[in-house]
Amino acid sequence: MKRLTPKEEAIMHILWHLKKGFVRNILAHLPDPKPSYNTVSTMVRILENKGFVGHLAFGNAHEYHPLIDKHSYTRYYMKSILRDYFENSYQHLVSFFAGEDDFDPAELEKLLRDIKEQKKNG
Repeated sequence: MKRLTPKEEAIMHILWHLKKGFVRNILAHLPDPKPSYNTVSTMVRILENKGFVGHLAFGNAHEYHPLIDKHSYTRYYMKSILRDYFENSYQHLVSFFAGEDDFDPAELEKLLRDIKEQKKNG
C-alpha cells in the first residue's frame, strides 16, 4: 500500500463516506473552490491505478467504489508515521505529545485505562 497525497485522501474520504459514486457525486462533496470535473476524474483514475478504487461501468459512465477500507488505510498510515517519525516506539509518540502545551495528563490516564480494558477483554 502507498501513502496518498492530501488531494487523493480527500477523494478517498468522500468515497468512504458515500460508499460509491460517480465523479459528479465526488465533485459535489469537495469544498470550494472545486477542481474541474476532469481533474477529479484524473485523480480517481490514479487512485484506481494505485489499487484504492474500483469501478462499475454503466455505458460511458463509471461508478467508483473504495477497494481499501478506511480502517486499513488508517492503520497503514499511522504505522508509517510511527515508523518514520517515532522510531517505531509508542513511548516516543506519547512523549512527543506529552511535551505539547495542550497536553492533558487526564487523557493519557483514560487512554491507559482503555488499553488495559481492551487487553483484558481481548
